[in-house]
Amino acid sequence: MKQIAVLLAEDHAIVRQGLRLLVEAGGDIEIVGEAKTGREALQMTQELHPEIVVMDIAMPLLNGLEATRQILKALPKTKVLILSAHSDPEYVEQVVKAGAVGYLVKQSSGDILAKAIREIHNGRTFFSPSIAKRLKDEYQKSTDGIGLRKKNSIQLTSREAELLQLIAEGQANKQIASELAISIKTVEKHRQHLMEKLNIHDIAGLTRFAIAAGIIESSVQSTITQDEPSK
Repeated sequence: MKQIAVLLAEDHAIVRQGLRLLVEAGGDIEIVGEAKTGREALQMTQELHPEIVVMDIAMPLLNGLEATRQILKALPKTKVLILSAHSDPEYVEQVVKAGAVGYLVKQSSGDILAKAIREIHNGRTFFSPSIAKRLKDEYQKSTDGIGLRKKNSIQLTSREAELLQLIAEGQANKQIASELAISIKTVEKHRQHLMEKLNIHDIAGLTRFAIAAGIIESSVQSTITQDEPSK
């Protein structure tokens, strides 16, 4: 019997180990790789071509939502199942729009996760019962949040969302340049354009916007470092 190839994207090693044991117990699912950042998940998906990616939303460097968008853009046949501690309707709405075909809360049992993987592998969608109900009751309603959540709000490109996350996580220009493989001057140019687009002109404001837009979670602690002047 051919096993279902799955990539686990979760930043906590102990959680990844537990999930691996749970989903591989049935013998029909194989964890072909484990990613600890969103960017690593994107790279490993491109290298390993798993059938399904189990993705946490709260991932460093590149959040799970943006990683999902980029994975599905690069490999549209890949299926993404979101596994998150949060069940906020806004998160669910965003991942569904991004192309995810399932959403489970982390309180779900290992049996449910394995079942979700099998259902998705067979061409169906799978959502936690509470999520499914909210999708039915609230998906068509507009939200009162700001930023990316509002139907007619400012839309960020993938690169702008990446940059915003790295800024909000406290990365200095030099670190961002290294992470995105661009020059420091290009980072500064992108940062200035982002601030003008959002009409936000300080790091604290960008961080608040990133939290409100679901790009990072409020539990993420930003350590603002002083950028070195570009040369």
